[in-house]
Amino acid sequence: MKLTHDEWTLDHLKVHLQYAVDLEFWTIPFYMSAMYSIKDRSDPAFQLIRTVVNQEMLHMQCAANMANAFGLSPTVEAPTYEGTTIPHLDFGLDDPKVIAPYLPYTAEIGPLDLEHINAMCLIEIPDYDTGEKQVELYAGTEEYGSIGAFYEALRLGASLLKENIRGGVQQVDAFAPFYNNMPQMVVSESRSDGLNQVILLIELITEQGEGQSKTDTSIPSVFQNTADDMSPDDDHFEKFNMIKDSAKGKGKLPATYIGKPRGKYTAEDKKVEAILIEQFTELRGALKGLFGGKNPENFFPVMASVGGSIRNCWKHGVTPKFS
Repeated sequence: MKLTHDEWTLDHLKVHLQYAVDLEFWTIPFYMSAMYSIKDRSDPAFQLIRTVVNQEMLHMQCAANMANAFGLSPTVEAPTYEGTTIPHLDFGLDDPKVIAPYLPYTAEIGPLDLEHINAMCLIEIPDYDTGEKQVELYAGTEEYGSIGAFYEALRLGASLLKENIRGGVQQVDAFAPFYNNMPQMVVSESRSDGLNQVILLIELITEQGEGQSKTDTSIPSVFQNTADDMSPDDDHFEKFNMIKDSAKGKGKLPATYIGKPRGKYTAEDKKVEAILIEQFTELRGALKGLFGGKNPENFFPVMASVGGSIRNCWKHGVTPKFS
């Protein structure tokens, strides 16, 4: 349901902020599973996806910081991966000609294959109809065709309710050492000054993600990783297309591990699957604590262990499972 500016409330904004956290979190296991399925970790595809995964963690942090600034302590629920459903995005709203090169796709966990790299491109696809069109606000979040359109609505909605911004509330800054050109990654101010910081975080997310459909898709230097990104000026959409285009040139994607049917899982296979689920549940708890004003010491070790368990699952022929 489309809303006017007068109908837009703080509750609507909080729904969008929670879904921003959900959407950014959804991408992390999806991208990590494809990344760790690649047998050769020195392959450029592995390295490109790794940089995107790191930035998705940053984006989740930014979304949580914005939520806390508006009085919402975000939840961190286990994502669902079924069929072609990607939370809160409806690609049917996009231009079919723009979507066509990335079909078919799947939203289920799996190795890096054509359907998964297509999904990764679609998730980050720019809103090519931005420009001068009017930004539209909706009561729910399922009516946006792209992340770009969603975040444009969030930007407008936050601007309308800027008087509700309270700076310094449960803010997290775990990535500053990787972004020397970024002035801050937290909302430390209130009202109008806080809004400027909120908008900066939204621009960071969208510039790194789908690049806001610019003619020049290079990420501005302020938003570039200055530490460990092999292609710091390319947004996520460009990076995933680099993998897709490279596969066309070579005739194939990198060699990957393949999951076997669940009916053929051994007792050892079920054990490594259970370990991943347990560690991912622990990671969700650590993230909830992190965004709830606590400082869980196990966050980074648990994040690393989840990656190792995903890799271990693939080596056993087990498709990663997170809940």
